Amino acid sequence: MSDAEKGGFLSRVIGPKRRWREYQARVKQLPPNHRTAVEAIERYLMHFVPTDGDSSASMFEDLADLFEQAAADGTPIREIVGDDPVEFAETFVKNYSEGGYAPARERERLTSAIARAAGGDDKTV
Repeated sequence: MSDAEKGGFLSRVIGPKRRWREYQARVKQLPPNHRTAVEAIERYLMHFVPTDGDSSASMFEDLADLFEQAAADGTPIREIVGDDPVEFAETFVKNYSEGGYAPARERERLTSAIARAAGGDDKTV
């Protein structure tokens, strides 16, 4: 894959680089348990990325918005994602894409990461 092809692929996956960097900076400002949850959901959502960069960027920005507001309000992670983080992520992504198929390994990885992140809720709320 040429550099131009790689650049085109990345733009489709994450959207414009400037928006991606701004999103990442916002996520870094979240409390550790919320940041861990967002990063786990982000990793999972990469299996469902919309075909155009603007939709992808909007999806990740909306994810950051959701967790920033939840952190500001002191909302525990489980109140955001519920008991099934896979269902949350797949419902969330339906607003942006037809979706794809996430392998069972990725479903388990997301569930485990949210369980670890939610474990910190007792200390922060």
